Amino acid sequence: MELRYLTAFLAVAEELHFGRAAKRLQMAQPPLSQQIRQLEKELGVQLFERNTRSVRLTSAGESFLEPVRTVLDDLDLAVRSVKAAGRGEFGRVTVGFAGASSHEALPLLTRAVRAAHPDLELVMRGQTYANVALDRIADGSLDLGFVRLPVTHLGVRARVIGEEELICALSSDHPLARLDRVPIGELAEEVFVSFPANAGSTVREATVQACVAAGFTPRVVQEAPDSYTILALVAAGVGVTLTLTSCQHIQQTGLVYRPLAGPGIRLQAALAWRADNPSAALRTVLAVAEAALPTPG
Repeated sequence: MELRYLTAFLAVAEELHFGRAAKRLQMAQPPLSQQIRQLEKELGVQLFERNTRSVRLTSAGESFLEPVRTVLDDLDLAVRSVKAAGRGEFGRVTVGFAGASSHEALPLLTRAVRAAHPDLELVMRGQTYANVALDRIADGSLDLGFVRLPVTHLGVRARVIGEEELICALSSDHPLARLDRVPIGELAEEVFVSFPANAGSTVREATVQACVAAGFTPRVVQEAPDSYTILALVAAGVGVTLTLTSCQHIQQTGLVYRPLAGPGIRLQAALAWRADNPSAALRTVLAVAEAALPTPG
């Protein structure tokens, strides 16, 4: 089995989108698809369920994901250790992020770290919802995470790096799309598309809390693992959703965003880490982040 097949699998599994995975690997999409098909052929199992709108891991793919991460992490660590031995400098920091809502902050941090400390590696863990990231920071399996306040985990520190607002996303032909602002109470009879329940998504939590405060419980008829898929389903008319202002860069044909009427529902974005994490590399990244992602004044 070729190493590039494992690298291709990991990229697609974390992005859940062949186009973004190909861009991440700096290759064209057709060769990436071919590598995945060849890997599935060698394993004798289907790793992904894919159609024109979404990509999902099968149960076999789910079981394959963590072992592949371990193999690639161990191999990368061995190679880097050998190269770094002559320089006396080596470090890696694992970073959890949720995807769409980190699309601005994450590149700012990675570019700043790469420019200041080219031998320090950031290991990205995509599709890590905020509450899951906090759990993994607390148990030591993540060093740093993009999360949202409040942070209540014992021993976990956080620094605010921005503020986001909950907004409504609708199909362009939805009657409410004609409004400049959507009263949340008008969504009481609508069906929703959202993140999976109990998966650690603060957006799902904020959606439920906002709707309950308006006097109803949102009826979620379709769940999806990431904002890209959720908004594609909304554009297709499957339902409505509440999302964040940081996701408005996602533009789909037939999709519109509208602010909610009334006082804004705001969520604070933050970086979180374990206070007693002994990693010198983490301290270096946090110092870089102070300048790259300053706390708003």
